[in-house]
Amino acid sequence: MRLTVRYFAGARAAVGVPDESFELPGDAATVRAAVEAVRRRHGDKVARVLPACSFLLDGVAVRDHDTAVLSGSQLDVLPPFAGG
Repeated sequence: MRLTVRYFAGARAAVGVPDESFELPGDAATVRAAVEAVRRRHGDKVARVLPACSFLLDGVAVRDHDTAVLSGSQLDVLPPFAGG
């Protein structure tokens, strides 16, 4: 199943791209699996950012990382933002 991941702020700086698409195994298609795939693809730098991030799946905030991801979904990775 194909997933598009968009990165913002510090997450974008950590991975070096604004977005990417990749395949997740259909039997493990959850937000948790997607975040782990991002960690494996981009290593230590993003691994330090991800624990502080919030996630939107198809525009809806995700609190349960075991939420299923459907093919064609979009996951937004949002680190904490500063400012006001």
